[in-house]
Amino acid sequence: MLRIVYEATTDVDHRQVVNIREARGQLTVQVHAEATADEAVRALTREVEKLLARCNWFQIWRGRVLCADSPGSSLAVKYEASDLVDRMKVVEILETRGLVTFHIARSASAPVFTLALTRALECFLAGGQWFQLWEGEIITMDSPSKDLAA
Repeated sequence: MLRIVYEATTDVDHRQVVNIREARGQLTVQVHAEATADEAVRALTREVEKLLARCNWFQIWRGRVLCADSPGSSLAVKYEASDLVDRMKVVEILETRGLVTFHIARSASAPVFTLALTRALECFLAGGQWFQLWEGEIITMDSPSKDLAA
């Protein structure tokens, strides 16, 4: 099973804003608890770009497997702060071929938008369009969760 957990914490250097840890079937994305949405989206986009550059995460788009270095259609994830996002939803996800954009309500605090991102990604990943290559093993939403990192 794939899982991406966002958490607001003060354990991240306020200058760094975001820290990402990857394990089998899981990403833990820590965002500094006092970061604004504008600060967080810049740091999230930068750090996820580094993560995707390792080519361990893949999108399946209409039968084609895409990663960060796919010829003609690379994979990217972008975060944007927006005044147009429904304040009750906090996060909206748009996915196209090779691009996922997370729109985060600009007025949301880090504890609020990290919780909303985690919940939104549970549904997003359940769509079965993503997988992780971990130490030679392909991890999907259907992979057994008993061996996943805690």
